[in-house]
Amino acid sequence: MPNAVRINPLIGLPLAVLAGTAIPAQARANGALRERIDDGLAAALIAFSMGLLLMIVISVVLPKGRAGAAQLIPALRERRFPRYYVLAGAIGGYFVLSQTLTVAVLGVAVFTVAAVAGQTMTGLVVDRLGIGPAGKKALTVMRVVGAVLTIAAVAWAVSPKLSGGSSAADLLPVLLPLTAGMLMSFQYAMNGTTGMHYGTPITATLVNFISGAAVLLVCWLIKVAVSGFGDPLPGEWYLYLGGPLGCVFIGLSALLVRSLGVLLTSLGMIGGQLVGSLLLDIFLPAPGTVVVAATVLGTGLTLAAIVVATLPWNMPGVLRRR
Repeated sequence: MPNAVRINPLIGLPLAVLAGTAIPAQARANGALRERIDDGLAAALIAFSMGLLLMIVISVVLPKGRAGAAQLIPALRERRFPRYYVLAGAIGGYFVLSQTLTVAVLGVAVFTVAAVAGQTMTGLVVDRLGIGPAGKKALTVMRVVGAVLTIAAVAWAVSPKLSGGSSAADLLPVLLPLTAGMLMSFQYAMNGTTGMHYGTPITATLVNFISGAAVLLVCWLIKVAVSGFGDPLPGEWYLYLGGPLGCVFIGLSALLVRSLGVLLTSLGMIGGQLVGSLLLDIFLPAPGTVVVAATVLGTGLTLAAIVVATLPWNMPGVLRRR
């Protein structure tokens, strides 16, 4: 197995937070595109296609990208990792699709809580099983407390935006972001492993967009055959930023998961999501948006929970390392 470059958590966690800030911006762009063309599946496909084009350019222009691409076929032929890991992009496609289909129904707040809950729960499992390139991570008390505290903090941060009129009928759309969040932890682990064997996260990100775009294209073609095309594409350039923003957090997560593990990478990006959402609400607010104390305090508590999860302390006799 190739030697992995280790990044100090004091550097890696802020990078994970920075990467996470791209996710709400992506959601804003993809949601606006969906509204303009009245087609969530097409919006997800367009986002992935734009990300794929950018990654192709980066892979051709940068020497690291060309070197990583040259390792793609040998890595598959030599079975350096399970071949189905190249389908990790399908998980990203599912996440973006669930984002575009349910945000308008559930609202960003409910979507965020459901996705974070799923991502945090499976982050613990993936680390414990050692699926990612960082190997097995001990299930310490602090990691569990940090994960639970993160879910609670996110729920508090978005509580002003939660509607009180939810019913049992809302459970079905909630399953989309919940399962998408659960799968994201596995995507981080798979990307980190493939990126390590390619020698660069650039190629792992490129393969992600290839597989994700392919899956979404098939789904979109079926949709077109059944119900036809949506509205014409808009001309505003900023509506197409969803894909490039996806390149940021997919690439950085593939790099950081080697050193931080899946759980800490996930928690850092969750903190970034809340910070990014807060910044958008302050500087580029949607109509009717009001920033309240619970949002600010909940975001701060989330960042504190991430720090808690990094602490090595463990209660003797409560949770054993192995």
